[in-house]
Amino acid sequence: MNRLYYGDCLTIMREMRSQSVDLIYLDPPFNSNRAYNAIYKDETGRPLPDQIEAFCDLWTLDEDSERAIQRMPVLMREAGIDDETVEFWRLWMNALRRTNPKMLAYLSYMVQRLVVMKRLLRPSGSVWLHCDPTASHYIKVMMDGIFGYENCRNEIVWKRTSAHSDGAQGGRRCGGIHDTLLFYTWGDQWTWNHQYLPYDETYTDSAYRHVEEDTGRRFRHGDLTGAKEGGDTLYEWRVKRPLEGDWIADLDDEWRDPVKGWEYRGVPPYKGRFWAYSPDNMREFESQGRLVYARRTGMPSYKRYLDEMPGVPLQDIWTDINPAFGSERLGYATQKPLALVERIIQCSTNEGDVVLDPFCGCATTLEAAHTLGRRWVGIDIAIHAVKRVATVRLRDRLELEEGADFTIEGVPRNLEGAQDLWERDKYHFQKWAVEQIDGFVTTKRTADGGIDGRLYFDVPTEPELQSMVLEVKGGKNVTIADLRALHSVLEREEALMAGLIIMHPLSDQKRRNFARLIGEAGDLEVHGTPYARMQILSVPEILEGQRFHTPTVAGRGSRQGKLSLGQQQLRGDLLDP
Repeated sequence: MNRLYYGDCLTIMREMRSQSVDLIYLDPPFNSNRAYNAIYKDETGRPLPDQIEAFCDLWTLDEDSERAIQRMPVLMREAGIDDETVEFWRLWMNALRRTNPKMLAYLSYMVQRLVVMKRLLRPSGSVWLHCDPTASHYIKVMMDGIFGYENCRNEIVWKRTSAHSDGAQGGRRCGGIHDTLLFYTWGDQWTWNHQYLPYDETYTDSAYRHVEEDTGRRFRHGDLTGAKEGGDTLYEWRVKRPLEGDWIADLDDEWRDPVKGWEYRGVPPYKGRFWAYSPDNMREFESQGRLVYARRTGMPSYKRYLDEMPGVPLQDIWTDINPAFGSERLGYATQKPLALVERIIQCSTNEGDVVLDPFCGCATTLEAAHTLGRRWVGIDIAIHAVKRVATVRLRDRLELEEGADFTIEGVPRNLEGAQDLWERDKYHFQKWAVEQIDGFVTTKRTADGGIDGRLYFDVPTEPELQSMVLEVKGGKNVTIADLRALHSVLEREEALMAGLIIMHPLSDQKRRNFARLIGEAGDLEVHGTPYARMQILSVPEILEGQRFHTPTVAGRGSRQGKLSLGQQQLRGDLLDP
């Protein structure tokens, strides 16, 4: 069955069966996490703070990145990559650490995943990586090492727009209007279905200038000779014509007993060439009306009809596919057009094959695969993307039913699912919890300074959106020390509010103990409505739809979070003498 996964594609792909995928198409992010957060929308009418971009910056050399870089040679050797490539990686990484650390962090992220992708491909499989010129040359070097230089089939240029202003007005460079597609195969026996483009009108007007009188079909003259001799290919093709008339085939050898008033001729192939077809084949062409003769010499040509020609074979520069627009758009700045992904799938798969998109975003790949009769697997690290894909793309556009046509994996639906996610991947649990309540996630897995995310909201008296700092605790034993630490973060960051997300609801005793510290933090009053500056939400409350009680939230429109039962009890404990 088709599957949509929520989670880090590295974790999920490691659990997938080897040689289970026919095509991998990936359009990975670069420079920042903005691709993951593109689904957020600020409906308050105010710009999102610049802090968000820095907060979501993914490509920094933190402890996790350094560990991955150090372990990469081992992973490469385990994947069967030769020692020369491994040594090149080591030297290159040391150089990039000094000259371009962000690129090093990005390459480390990508190489970890590309190594696993090769294991997933069937021997007839292909991988198409979509990137822009920022990192395409770096990625190509590493793909040569992982998949083999000899398995690089194409570097394709896609003209994604007609003009771009980044080269104008003193930019002192040409405008950037193309993306790059790197096409690699697992080996030398890959699936390939030829694709053709329509002929240019200027070409057809010139090449197919003849029109058949009876049918109106356009055709051109095709050469019937060849450079090599083979079988019965050196003979004279007999033709005849009445005086002042046109040549026709002399199929009955009338030339042996000529008719008065007719001219007869034996036509040899051109000098130094041979007929490409035997006399029997030539007679068959004549009976089909496929031969036409030169008025002066009687040399036959083959009628090549325009409506029988497949078109121009696909080349490595694509200028005929426009960006996604209109109803196809789902709000992603980097969304790729459906026609582009359909072409790739048609080239490299057959009906019933499995297509994997490990960064599926708004799921263009999933729609293209389904429409073309392929099975699909999509992965995305943003819970918002998974929810939107399931609703807008799969249910509304494709009329697919969850459970019958596809499954969603990895999204906690109850407390047990959340606990399972916590045990498998604590960082990803943290990310899920923050995004579930419409927050923005910090991508730092360690040393986050007590901040796992931020929730942005509108305060009319402030020019920019303000924030609630968020901390996530997935363990069972949440103590008053955790709340004090969050209070310290609130004061240090000079944020207006702070929220603590916990796995289990507080016991009565803890709730009473926590209420005093929450009361000391005070309230934020907006238009006469008080909002507790410190609040707590448990996972069961979040799964029931409860949210932090704040002014208008960016991305949530005018709907305000209501006080959960736990929050009401905390307030009651605070007010109860």
